[in-house]
Amino acid sequence: MSSENQIHDAEEEEEERRPLIDSSILTLTVHENELPPVSVPNQRLVSLDVFRGLTVALMILVDDVGRAFPSLNHSPWFGVTLADFVMPFFLFGVGVSIALVFKKVSSKQNATKKIISRTIKLFLLGLLLQGGYFHGRGNLTYGLDLTKLRWFGVLQRISIGYFLASMSEIWLVNGNILVDSPAAFVRKYSIQWIFSILLCSVYLCLLYGLYVPNWEFEHSNLLWPGRVSTIQNVSWHGFVSVSLSTEGIFMLSEIPSLSTEGIDGVNMQFGFLLLIVPAGTLVHCDMRGSLDPPCNAVGFIDRLILGEDHMYQRPVYRRTKECSVNSPDYGPLPPDSPGWCLAPFDPEGILSSLMAAITCFVGLQFGHILVIFQAHKQRVLLWSVFSFSLLVVGYVLEILGIPLSKALYTLSFMFITAGASGLVLTAIYYIVDIKQLRKPTVLLQWMGMNALIVYALAACDIFPAVIQGFYWRSPENNLVDASEALIQNILHSEKWGTLAFVIIEILFWGLLAGFLHKKGIYIKL
Repeated sequence: MSSENQIHDAEEEEEERRPLIDSSILTLTVHENELPPVSVPNQRLVSLDVFRGLTVALMILVDDVGRAFPSLNHSPWFGVTLADFVMPFFLFGVGVSIALVFKKVSSKQNATKKIISRTIKLFLLGLLLQGGYFHGRGNLTYGLDLTKLRWFGVLQRISIGYFLASMSEIWLVNGNILVDSPAAFVRKYSIQWIFSILLCSVYLCLLYGLYVPNWEFEHSNLLWPGRVSTIQNVSWHGFVSVSLSTEGIFMLSEIPSLSTEGIDGVNMQFGFLLLIVPAGTLVHCDMRGSLDPPCNAVGFIDRLILGEDHMYQRPVYRRTKECSVNSPDYGPLPPDSPGWCLAPFDPEGILSSLMAAITCFVGLQFGHILVIFQAHKQRVLLWSVFSFSLLVVGYVLEILGIPLSKALYTLSFMFITAGASGLVLTAIYYIVDIKQLRKPTVLLQWMGMNALIVYALAACDIFPAVIQGFYWRSPENNLVDASEALIQNILHSEKWGTLAFVIIEILFWGLLAGFLHKKGIYIKL
């Protein structure tokens, strides 16, 4: 990297962590009989770091506790849970950061190159972390069949939002307008707003207007489609069950009984279970405007462009009542479950990422308020009004018939989660940067300053998987599982033991991030 690029990186880093009140550009307007202008010492914007750290900590919490408390996990399809706020928080924080980083742009061409470079790095890192190469906690294998690479994930979605919002900040803002009134604020960013409305319109037109035909998929998670499959060790004592769906397809699921009686094509012979599985399942759609799992335009576009093998293979709708007897948790398929329950669906797909990018644009406007208005009261007032307005619009849209769905990233979901993001940032800003109460949030601050490394190692289960690789005689006897089991035994509860273990895990990552901060180590792209 050239020295010029290094200087440019340092300038961008400084801009993102720009003080609340910048003494180099701020003077107080006074009359002749008043005190002379004074400069205010630089203060770091801590609230944004705390907001980032809270988002990462929340992601670790809901991912690891969701199996013990399904109500904290992502909503099976419609509705909103705590886990559903994590992605909007990420995107919103990215938008705020963009406004700070690009509030002064000396060269649009150089800034554009930097945006493209970071977008590519984020996308590629997402492919590495969530493309399927790492198999996660509890699985000591790794490796990926490239024909089944998952193209989209959390970082890929963030990279798309970052790219669209950053490019609009560079090229669609009128930098010659001095904001001295609400009308001037609108004129300065009007083209940017029009662009975001255009993205939103494209999403809505495709979601409600695109024709979704009937489609067929293969059961990639069932043995060998169309062949006679052999399952050894049938003395599993109820860990496998076979059920016949309404589509005529045999499906496997984990339930506490092994029953093959009355199902054609299933025979017990010589200690083997013989199962004949047809090649695919036909899903009947032939409609427009459906928001249900099998026939929505979001899934149709991903299947058309990405292909089924490159999508998320365990979608949240497997926790719906139609697909799980343990809903809202994962569980065995009900006897009358539809065939699409086993179909793939990507919650971070192509079309939904367009609407998700709008959350970045909302965060961008909060960042504009931070840059333009210097008084704390102005910022808090404008942020609060903006946030409550978003919440009201979101609830009105839900009443009018647009349901809340994180999987589809519906318009109502975007408004409500963006409004909630704004309120959380406003509260943190008031506590941390106005009242200066920073000790209670210092762990979150440290995590936010190294959010990328904590996300990669903790939220993507890379570090736990590495630790699990060192075990005593049996893979189950590892430090991670043993520690969690110990806490569960102490508390005499599997659920509350898991929660306590995850809280300790979050504290560990906060302290590790604090150690990196003390050493001046910050991992960024």
